[in-house]
Amino acid sequence: MRSLITLVGLVLATLLLHLVLIQPNHPGAMTWQALLLFPLELPVIILLLVALPSRAALTIAVRVLLVAFLVVMAVLKSADVALFTAFNRPFNPLVDLNLIEAGIRLLAGTIGTLQTSLVVVGAIIAPFVLAAALWWATGQWAHIALPLSFRALAGFAAVIAAGVAVAEIGEARGRWTLPVEPPGAAFTARVALERTTTYNRLFTQLSEFRQAAAQDPFADVERPLDALGGRDTVFVFVESYGRASFDNSLYSQTHLATLGTAESKLEQAGVEARSGWLTAPISGGQSWLAHGTLASGMRTSNQALYTAMLASGRKTLWDYAAAAGYETAAVMPAITLPWPEADLLGFEHVYPAKNLGYRGEPFNWVTMPDQFTLTAFDRLFEDQQSPLFAQIALISSHAPWVPVPELIAWEAVGDGTVFNAVAKSGDPPSVVWRDPDRIRDQYRLSIDYSLETIFDYVARSPQSKDRLTIILGDHPPTIMVAGIEGYDIPIHIVGPEDLINATDDWQWTEGLIPGSDVDALADGVVSRPVS
Repeated sequence: MRSLITLVGLVLATLLLHLVLIQPNHPGAMTWQALLLFPLELPVIILLLVALPSRAALTIAVRVLLVAFLVVMAVLKSADVALFTAFNRPFNPLVDLNLIEAGIRLLAGTIGTLQTSLVVVGAIIAPFVLAAALWWATGQWAHIALPLSFRALAGFAAVIAAGVAVAEIGEARGRWTLPVEPPGAAFTARVALERTTTYNRLFTQLSEFRQAAAQDPFADVERPLDALGGRDTVFVFVESYGRASFDNSLYSQTHLATLGTAESKLEQAGVEARSGWLTAPISGGQSWLAHGTLASGMRTSNQALYTAMLASGRKTLWDYAAAAGYETAAVMPAITLPWPEADLLGFEHVYPAKNLGYRGEPFNWVTMPDQFTLTAFDRLFEDQQSPLFAQIALISSHAPWVPVPELIAWEAVGDGTVFNAVAKSGDPPSVVWRDPDRIRDQYRLSIDYSLETIFDYVARSPQSKDRLTIILGDHPPTIMVAGIEGYDIPIHIVGPEDLINATDDWQWTEGLIPGSDVDALADGVVSRPVS
């Protein structure tokens, strides 16, 4: 009976180690087929535990290190799945820890505070439960008492198994080609090695970034932005607006029709438009990294680079505008917490959510609809005397995309309470987000609302005939929603004919629908001072 119990324990322990080692780090790999992968680390672990003397201090130390390693890798791989789902990239604890708080707040606005609390508690407890289970599993094998000769043989076999695992890792990383295909994959060990390489590369990247930041080719420009002739310039970011609106049939039929109608409105208003593509530094979220890239002309694709850019003293687009005599401003309805970075970016006036005058109900996480934000912008700068250089970050098309506002008569916007009925309508995100098809449809509707609103605003505004308005996406949505790979985002430049013609060398497309063959400007770098 005792032998049977021991055998069952060894089988269960092996199964647990197997599952931890084959745990995917990408949502696309989470299939039943993944269970058939043989982890090459498994025989190394089992043979090593068998080879070590039972209950010796060395064995305990090895088990502690092994359990800690496996728990850390399990947590990192789980975080990878979350980041690949949200941002189409792996998790990097050196730069992504700040996302935990933001993710919790977004999740609370999507599924509710109680459910989010349960998720957070579960996430905190899970590593400890896994550690306890792995300690038990490693103990099942480590407590097998064998004669010295058998333990020596197991140790030799562990070395051979480790060599096979190393060989497979080298082949998977393109270091060499093996004459025989390995019987499995050392996936977890390879992920750990790649993480170490990535972290080392980040420090090199930071050093190179700091050097590049100190070499601003426009630092000595005497008359920055002179070609604008002192006319107002407004950058409008449309949240999560990417190439999917043009290349994914789920969205293109709706969004192209809206842009076609907007083209007619702009033509009737007497303003010109050109469109092209930029390449965003990120996808799925972290809009401030896209804003920082445009402001600095440098790719701020993670928080470490963004922080380095702020600390570098490099002039931003907004600094150049201030030097050219403009008043710089940021209208940021998504900002609900202190934003000290605004001064370093070069904004003279900053208007977060609480300073925009919205008295209506929020649209879940979204503080206010885009139509109110644009109305508030007009109100705030109605009596503006100096030329204005401003950034507006619209957020109606930010997840969870529930509910979607409706464009109403502009004169009826008032203090925003007119939107209350819509803000409380429809199913909550906790219901909508159970169905991927409904999520995508809500995204389609929210982008359509934002496009309809911003272009209706531009077409009806008398200032548009003399103002340069640059409308662009900040980043594509998560790959699950976008349905296509890539980081391209559309950009539309709208304004008087002479300013629009100044972009002829860029060879962008007339109107609001950029040609598919137009090259994207890398990293969204459009912050080139025009002299």
